[in-house]
Amino acid sequence: MRRLGPEEWSGLAMFVVSAVVGGPVILGTIEVSIPRPWWIALLAVFVVATVVVGGSGRPRWVRHSALAAAVVAAWAVVASAAQPGLLPVLLVVAAAVSAYAVPVWAGLAVVALNTVVLVLVMLRAGGGAPDVALVTGFYALIQVATLLSSLAIEREKRMRRKLTEAHVELQAASVLLSESARTAERLRISRDLHDLIGHQLTVLALELEAARHRDGERAREHVERAGQVARDLLADVRATVGRMRTESPDLTAALRRIVRDLPGLEVSIEVAPEVRVGEEQTVALVRAVQEVVTNTIRHAEARELWIDIAPDGDGVRLTATDDGRGAVAPVLGNGLSGLVERFEALGGDVSIDGRKGFQVIARAPAS
Repeated sequence: MRRLGPEEWSGLAMFVVSAVVGGPVILGTIEVSIPRPWWIALLAVFVVATVVVGGSGRPRWVRHSALAAAVVAAWAVVASAAQPGLLPVLLVVAAAVSAYAVPVWAGLAVVALNTVVLVLVMLRAGGGAPDVALVTGFYALIQVATLLSSLAIEREKRMRRKLTEAHVELQAASVLLSESARTAERLRISRDLHDLIGHQLTVLALELEAARHRDGERAREHVERAGQVARDLLADVRATVGRMRTESPDLTAALRRIVRDLPGLEVSIEVAPEVRVGEEQTVALVRAVQEVVTNTIRHAEARELWIDIAPDGDGVRLTATDDGRGAVAPVLGNGLSGLVERFEALGGDVSIDGRKGFQVIARAPAS
């Protein structure tokens, strides 16, 4: 079952708030100056508009339009009621969500306009000057407080996203540094084996080959068997050196280290046991995972990301899919463009599909 995300919870909260404060009007206990169905429709516009403003990843003009609709709908809902009751709470909500769409000064302007509307509504309802000042002052302070709280939450959200991106980048760099150190050590050991043992066994094979031509049938048979053993041992040493140069690192542990402890995003990584990659492929896969995770955090609004690495003929294939909002016509930024260039340099390719979530498939041939 799909878990509810922040936007779904926001919409549910707006529905509950609207139902509570608008209940008396909906039930007919408070009269309105416009037809009741129109009033309910205005309340629905307010709910939808506030959810749109609070959602992330939408174009600026959409947020601005939604905020304007929410503010105007709140004014109409409050002004058309014979008694304000709890309806001014909607003005507080409109001021709070303005932090997600406009600068601080514009949010404060919304607070000021809301306060003016509330003053006019209170005066029309027959409230005295002390009551009007007390109620409007109270709601004005609440609006300012919620506006500043929303600004603080939004700022904290941006900082947390940047810290998460930095965490992913740091973990990827650490993995690549560790792999580079292991590769250098494998190469050093392979050179030592080849220079020392390989050289000695080569000399031994040559010496035994020369001894084979000496007199004595029995000596020749033993020498020939010894020469074969020496040649077999030399072949084994060279095979071992070759395996050390191309030995596959613990790719699963390395990639899971990159995506460990990411707030707000659950990443699942599966690497097929038969996957074997060289150093260049390892670097490409690490960078691909880093870019995919970072891109998901920044843009996808996803809660889960699945990464699968499996053999693809003689090469390897990475498939990354999230449950985010996707993009019908994805535009490649610097990160994804660099990912494409990296795999193409290896002789592979990258395909991207944003129609249902966001999917990246990267292929690299055997190194």
